Formats: sequence, structure tokens, C-alpha cells
Amino acid sequence: MARLLLSARHSTTLGHISDRVFSFGRSLLNSTVRSSSMRQPHIRTCAATLFLLASIQVAGAAPPPERCEYPPGLRDEFSKKYPGTHLVSLADLQEDDRKFYQKDHGTRCPGLVRVNFYGDGKPTWALVLISGLGLKQKAQLVVAHQVAEGWEMRTLETTDGAPVVWRQGPGAYDDVYGEKKIRAKYPVIVFCGYESWAIVYAWTGKEVQKVWLMD
Repeated sequence: MARLLLSARHSTTLGHISDRVFSFGRSLLNSTVRSSSMRQPHIRTCAATLFLLASIQVAGAAPPPERCEYPPGLRDEFSKKYPGTHLVSLADLQEDDRKFYQKDHGTRCPGLVRVNFYGDGKPTWALVLISGLGLKQKAQLVVAHQVAEGWEMRTLETTDGAPVVWRQGPGAYDDVYGEKKIRAKYPVIVFCGYESWAIVYAWTGKEVQKVWLMD
């Protein structure tokens, strides 16, 4: 698995992309973070990984409660434009993925986050919509932006499985290949398939740019 190379220059704490813990026998994700106001991310050891895995609930435990609800006014919009889909919830995640997500984000909805993506302060949400089951399960990352005419929707990515989404602060982000860098003026969207890939999306004022943090 390729290493994650992440750089950020901003006083807002970047969260814990580098804090992802992978299951035993797989590589730990490393990151480089440049910021004068935040501490270096802590790289968990194999012992910590084993402790985390040992704490996972046994099979057959009750699924977590459903905590994902569309923001006011969006349910009808999405039911029309994306029929047959629903927001990714904690119950949709594999057990280890759910543990990873809750470690950093608690019981928040893994398929919904409010983010000032366009920098205009207007209501803006990043949503992960899924449809289908098993090997046929598909996911879409959509940004909904409230404008004068209603809701403007933009599909940023389509993939398989049940990935999660969260926001990060503005800053400089390098891709995993060392070939591309984006300098985000506004908060960014992180789209993540645990133990596999992670992508950052940023609005430049004219277009959406993305870099792969892990592939």
C-alpha cells in the first residue's frame, strides 16, 4: 500500500487522516504535517492496533443506531435526483471500518458533513449516497450547495462499497505520488475508503481539484 504524504499549512487542526489504524499484518499509514499550531500526528504501534482489534464488539452485537438524516429541504431533492439511494450510516460500515470512523468522529453520520466548501458561507453539504447490496453496492460523493434558485448539486466521485466523508481545514495537500499539490483556500472534503484509498477535494474558485492521499 502506498504511503500517504500529507502537508497542511493552516492553524486549523487537520484531523486524523494519518491516524487511520489498519488491521494486523497491514501497513500503518504515515503522514507529514506542517503546521505551527498543531502537534505531530501520533503513529500507532502494532500493539495499539492489536488492542483496538481486541476491543471490537463480538459478531452478533446489535448494530449502531441510525443517526443519518438529510438536512431540511434536501430529502425531496435527493429522492428525485438520486432515487433508490440512501446516506451511508454507521450500520452500513464494516465493523472494523466503523471502529476506525468512530475513533475520530464519534457517532456522527459517516455519510454527511457540513462544509464551507465554496467559501461563501452558504449552506453546503457533502453526502455519500449508496445503492445496491454486496458486490453490487455503489457509492456517490455529492456536494449540495444552496443558491438563490434552490440547491445546486455536483457529483464528485462514484465508486464501490461504503466509503465515508469528513471535512478538513484549508492548507496545502500533496498527493501520494509526489506529483501534484493543491493549496486549498477553503475547507476541503475528504472521501475515504478505509484500508484502501483517500481523496481530498478542494474548490479553487473556478473548479474542483483533487489529490489522492492514499491509493
